[in-house]
Amino acid sequence: MITATEALSRLREGNRRFVSNQSEAGTLGNHGHRAALAAGPEPLAIVLGCSDARVPAELVFDQGFGDLFVIRVAGNVVSPSQIGSVEFAAGRYGTRLVVVMGHSQCGAVIATFEELTGRATSQSRNLRSIVNRVRPSMETVLAAAGADVNPEAVIADTVRANVRASANHLRHGSEVLERLIQEGTLMVVGAEYSLETGVVSFFDGVPGEAG
Repeated sequence: MITATEALSRLREGNRRFVSNQSEAGTLGNHGHRAALAAGPEPLAIVLGCSDARVPAELVFDQGFGDLFVIRVAGNVVSPSQIGSVEFAAGRYGTRLVVVMGHSQCGAVIATFEELTGRATSQSRNLRSIVNRVRPSMETVLAAAGADVNPEAVIADTVRANVRASANHLRHGSEVLERLIQEGTLMVVGAEYSLETGVVSFFDGVPGEAG
């Protein structure tokens, strides 16, 4: 199994290919490759991302069959099932990199903003459970903004704050993951995908890089 640093480099390289319209992963979908994976995958990274149809992790990182263990949920929030999924992949496959990836103009973040500012109220307790997980990050951003609330800026800042919150939840909300991190065999990083440019920016938890 490759190291977390090597996996991160491969994801960055793949995203550069994606952005420059030079994707290669499509060539890895042949019958022989799929058959070989039947014995068991060896994903190079676990990606906890948003369910938004515009952010398919395999395409964004130009990876093929079996390369990524992808968990998708609106707002890239963390609940016990997401933690369990990360624990499963890290334990079963030995994957050493976890990427929590949000994206610009996230619908779950926008829904949270609308609820907190009285512009809309969710009548679904299931949707509210997502909003409530984004809420603490947005409340912090709104408090920092004070009376001068710029909706676009609040939403953009909350996207990153929410990624950091989810990444920290994975780092400190599981004894299994916390032990792997302390042993140096797992790294959790935060990233944001730009719908406008296609670029993935890694901004949280990357050693040697400022957030």
